[in-house]
Amino acid sequence: MAKRDFYEVLGAERGASADELKKAYRKKAKELHPDRNSDNPNAENQFKEVNEAYDALKDPDKKAAYDRYGHAAFEGGGGGGGHPGGFHQQGDFASAFSDVFDDLFGDFMGGRRPGGGGGRASRGSDLRYNLSISLEDAFKGAQKTIQVPTSITCDNCDGSGAEGGAEPTTCPTCSGMGKVRAQQGFFTVERACPTCGGLGQIIKNPCQSCGGQGRKEKERSLSVNIPAGVETGTRIRLAGEGEAGLRGGPTGDLYIFIEVAEHDLFQREGDHLFCQVPVSMASAAIGGEIEVPTIDGGRSRVKVPAGSQSGRQMRLRGKGMPPLRGSGHGDMFIELAVETPVNLTSKQKELLAEFEKLSEENNPQGQSFFSKVRSFWDSM
Repeated sequence: MAKRDFYEVLGAERGASADELKKAYRKKAKELHPDRNSDNPNAENQFKEVNEAYDALKDPDKKAAYDRYGHAAFEGGGGGGGHPGGFHQQGDFASAFSDVFDDLFGDFMGGRRPGGGGGRASRGSDLRYNLSISLEDAFKGAQKTIQVPTSITCDNCDGSGAEGGAEPTTCPTCSGMGKVRAQQGFFTVERACPTCGGLGQIIKNPCQSCGGQGRKEKERSLSVNIPAGVETGTRIRLAGEGEAGLRGGPTGDLYIFIEVAEHDLFQREGDHLFCQVPVSMASAAIGGEIEVPTIDGGRSRVKVPAGSQSGRQMRLRGKGMPPLRGSGHGDMFIELAVETPVNLTSKQKELLAEFEKLSEENNPQGQSFFSKVRSFWDSM
């Protein structure tokens, strides 16, 4: 059966440009790929026919020969790299499948693979900055100025990488694809183009200011608004404040990671604060009032009930931290730590000894414990 015209196979006009041929090929290849046409027994042959046509027309020399002599240009050599049918050589199949795989799954896998022609202007990297703040700043919010070492767009070439802002030219080695293929036995190995580094373009006259990168290193001062209620691990995103893109590519983002420093007085658990307050043994026994600090810099008076033990907690409602998103405040919990006096004078020791004799009936926890101890020993 006579071969169909290659342009007809691809659905392209004669005289179509390389980009138009590539676009037509990808459309047909995706349409006829066997994995998408399991119910079509002819899909595989049609797919091979499309790849044979594109393999001949994508090469400028082969295309010129075909335009002049038609299929006769490949008789004896074959339009597919020296093999009749143009698809049986392992390298041709790998090349065709690679292009189709890029189109079918490229978006799903996160875009074109590295080294592709789409890498001419690449996005700048995201940056991370660890910012330590005080608990007071986390309570009321703050504005901080930070110094960020990063890459910025070169102002001499406007990010193009070429002196005077001239446009880059297509790489002659890879024809703008950004990758080259080499046959190794039965396998085709694909690598980034050594001439353009995978960008698909070269700069004949690199910018002297940035060396052709389109960006240069500089330390910037940025003002960061810290919202009230942040916690350790809170992430703040500053869009477009990251590293400048390569050769005019979009700028990355800057991520501020918050770390709230430990406080001398308060411990934080979510929106609640805890403060341990020492009280004297006498105050815990007879009760009284103590003055405690609050995170907003104020003071609150708290009543200590008579007979309080270490670890007893009192709640101050609304004296905690604000939530990062929402309204109101958490609570503050005062935890009593009953303090035993030290370095007693003789008189103090004498008074405490007398107090001990008079208070045998005033220690319910001690009485209960030792009663259980006696029962334990008796059972043994």
